[in-house]
Amino acid sequence: MDYKIAIPSYLRHKELKNKTLNTLKNNNISPDKIFIFVANENEYNIYENYLDKSTYNKIIIGELGIRNQRIFISKYFNENDFIVSCDDDIENFLKFKNKNERLQKIFNIEDEIIKNFEYCKNNNIYLWGVNGHNNPFWMSDKYKTGLYFLIGVFHGYINRHNDNLYPDLLSESKEDYEQCILFYLKDKKILRVDYLGFKTKYNAVGGLGTNRFLKNKTAQEYLFNKYPDLCRTYFRKNGTPEIKFKIKNKIYI
Repeated sequence: MDYKIAIPSYLRHKELKNKTLNTLKNNNISPDKIFIFVANENEYNIYENYLDKSTYNKIIIGELGIRNQRIFISKYFNENDFIVSCDDDIENFLKFKNKNERLQKIFNIEDEIIKNFEYCKNNNIYLWGVNGHNNPFWMSDKYKTGLYFLIGVFHGYINRHNDNLYPDLLSESKEDYEQCILFYLKDKKILRVDYLGFKTKYNAVGGLGTNRFLKNKTAQEYLFNKYPDLCRTYFRKNGTPEIKFKIKNKIYI
């Protein structure tokens, strides 16, 4: 299967080299499949001078901001292309065995990517993702379809140039939540691969930055006000504004 890996990255050339690019190499992903998207010409020059050119296909200047960059990536590739989106700081991929054992580090993520796209293609699903937890207690050995949260760190989609599938700027810090909602509203289901996960460091320097309260609050209010039948609000113990889906059409496969 011909698929592309798109890596949006901002101020993280070192992390990209030492983490995601190294992880993809360890999983025998062909560099020809890997496209890196940066925010501006200055970032382009930094990344080009720092990264090993044998570990990727191309660096592309896109747009600033993760929401804008994801839209740019969709429009950059052709309709019906199979796109895998990876954050720049994935340390390894993990697989669930059972709730009593630690997650297993895997080196065959391409097999999983192909399997997920084939399942989507055969079942009229256009968006798949993995479990955002790396704790086996919150995972299972199932596929889940319906409306589930698919974290933006690592996910795949069958590309469509459709403005109705692009998140609003107000959801910037939670654009992956709105992406799930928009695909669900159009296709009636999305796919979560509940047995797959990854290791990364959330809220690291670069990207959206470390101080996200106002962005999170804006995104929380926007999503709840726009989709009150699909989501509810809550706050973490540290005060972080969050969203949870009211799960629809919950199916285990």
